[in-house]
Amino acid sequence: MKRIVKNLLSAFLVLTLLLSLTNAATAAANQAVMVGPSVARFMANGVDLTKLPPSFALLSRPAPTGAIAPEWKVKVEFVSLPASYSVFIKTGPGTSLYGTGEIAGPLLRNGRSTDTWNSDKPQYTAKNKHLYQSHPWVLAVRPDGTAFGVIADTTYRCWINLQNGIRFTTRGRAFPVYVIDAASPQAVVMKLGELTGYMGMPPLWSLGYHQCRYSYYPDARVRQIADEFRARKIPCDTIWMDIHYMDGYRIFTFNPQRFPDPASTNQYLHDHNFHSVWMIDPGAKKDPGYFVYQTGSVAKVWVQDKNGRDFTGSVWAGPSVFPDFTRPETRAWWADLYKDYLAKGIDGVWNDMNEPSVFNVLRTMPTTNIHRGGGDFPEGDHALYHNVYGMLMASSTREGSLKYKPDNRPFVLTRSNFLGGQRYAATWTGDNYASWAHLQYSVNMVLSLGLSGQPFSGPDIGGFGGPGTSQMFARWFGVGAFFPFCRGHADNHNIQKEPWAFGPAVEKTARTALERRYRLLPYYYTLFHEAVTDGLPVMRPLFFADPADAKLRDEEQAFLIGADLMVVAQLSEKADHVHALPKGIWRTFTLVGENPAIDKDQPELRIRGGAIIPLGKVTQNTAQKSLDPLTLLVSLDADGKASGTLYEDAGDGWAFQKGQFLLTTYSATTKDGKVTVRIDRTEGSLTRPSRKLVVELVTDKGVVKAEGSESAPVVMEARN
Repeated sequence: MKRIVKNLLSAFLVLTLLLSLTNAATAAANQAVMVGPSVARFMANGVDLTKLPPSFALLSRPAPTGAIAPEWKVKVEFVSLPASYSVFIKTGPGTSLYGTGEIAGPLLRNGRSTDTWNSDKPQYTAKNKHLYQSHPWVLAVRPDGTAFGVIADTTYRCWINLQNGIRFTTRGRAFPVYVIDAASPQAVVMKLGELTGYMGMPPLWSLGYHQCRYSYYPDARVRQIADEFRARKIPCDTIWMDIHYMDGYRIFTFNPQRFPDPASTNQYLHDHNFHSVWMIDPGAKKDPGYFVYQTGSVAKVWVQDKNGRDFTGSVWAGPSVFPDFTRPETRAWWADLYKDYLAKGIDGVWNDMNEPSVFNVLRTMPTTNIHRGGGDFPEGDHALYHNVYGMLMASSTREGSLKYKPDNRPFVLTRSNFLGGQRYAATWTGDNYASWAHLQYSVNMVLSLGLSGQPFSGPDIGGFGGPGTSQMFARWFGVGAFFPFCRGHADNHNIQKEPWAFGPAVEKTARTALERRYRLLPYYYTLFHEAVTDGLPVMRPLFFADPADAKLRDEEQAFLIGADLMVVAQLSEKADHVHALPKGIWRTFTLVGENPAIDKDQPELRIRGGAIIPLGKVTQNTAQKSLDPLTLLVSLDADGKASGTLYEDAGDGWAFQKGQFLLTTYSATTKDGKVTVRIDRTEGSLTRPSRKLVVELVTDKGVVKAEGSESAPVVMEARN
């Protein structure tokens, strides 16, 4: 059956391409308007924007600001066929294509095709055309380093074909296309963030290491895992609870034997400076005695089938019903379910199975199911709302967290999402596998998600499925410590995969990797503040260092953290990759005494010439004081100068929105053989802590250290 469907889809795409070549395409000038200084909107003739479904990707559809400028470069063609709608954008020779969201395979997407249909695909490969999330978005980088990006503003199933230019094809309704044209890929991604919305500032603890398993139970096992981290002095901030904590897999319940007192479990974790994240799926067991099913049925919140009956599908709890998140009443009901749940001391929420995944031949709901909508959302079938089901669930979960833990920043992790979903939740790359191929996929997927607007993502470090090997696990931990979201996870049928599970040598590798991350957390927190402010990803492709350098376009085993830190990894078993690295000054350094020249499991780190990177101490968790001393890692440029920033706030809560933060810009200058490091400027009203300052000047010959305080410039000898 799957092969027949696949062949039919392939035939459909071929037919669409052939017809598009013979059909008279509508010229790009059709309903083409500027909607901002670098953004244009295109629609085919006869399409009425007011009659289309609302945009889920964009914060709001921008209003026209004028006609297309004569010098506008990107041309858009439309082909309207009886059973489909297609858009084509021609790309010039040497144009590199990226984006398309969460998909396995190479970073460079030229010649590839993607199918935007959120799907539960455990142990996926590069052959899978669609995974858990949909991002109808392509970033194009021209040979000269200028760039443009294209949004297909549709939630319907959409085929993105990059074999000859950029083509979006859907069997749904017509849709507008938004094109961003700018001087660099960074500028395009920043504009994408402005259009689709920025993520919220995360709590500091969510940037630490997370430990998960499907599942840790009973509660004594959770405490044991926490104790092991502290006894072994391996940094960790969060322990996760998968579905085995529930009573018969009923969401918002706790198994009376395994977790008789969840509040006590959470208090134990809090007492040991851990946080907790607990899983909630969308499917509610169809059980008349179960309060979620009872209250939901009274409120008529469930998705309906084509005949108007509550749709029933089988998931972990057996026959279950599913909330219709297009209804405002459903979203309010869902948010209120978190009142008693979060009151038990739960810190974060994990939304899983929300493609939605359903255990039948379709693996999801029939497209004929009905969502009744309300407010801004029209009534529509599941074909319209499938790709945003998980996004709407994550949004409703975030609202519940804001309502019932108003003093804390929400942390929501979602498996399913859509373009723009970074507004509501972080994400991970789903049920991956312990293989060298998946280690490589993980880097490319996180980079692609970042280029598609999602700064906060990461894979299951070590692989969710399959045992893997000790060497692979160590290598994955070495690079995994640098992902924006850093979590280890494993299947319940798998071997143990805690950092110590493979013996003392691998444990040492994992500890060193996490100590490196925790020293860098002040820099990461600053980068997340940047992502919240301008939409740039935390983890960036290497070509961001020099967009016009063609040799960087497909480098997949080195990447950037922010603009100033390069991570040079070895992701194959042989560790023999020859990297294409950017020109200019990039000096190597170490953080905790690691030696990447000998230990290939620890990526080599390089700092950009002209950069200052803030570092903290090695801590076991983010509750410990990190920035006393504050270390500034300084690498001078060819003119003997450098600069960098440090963002600080309380780490949680909302005082930063009222000015209670400290954004410090540090500068370094050289004169008469002396390097002077000082505060250049500050923002925010947070009182500066009294603390020791250590300056580490990274040179080609080694590191020069000096100590002082932030109250006066630090002057040290230069070394060439």
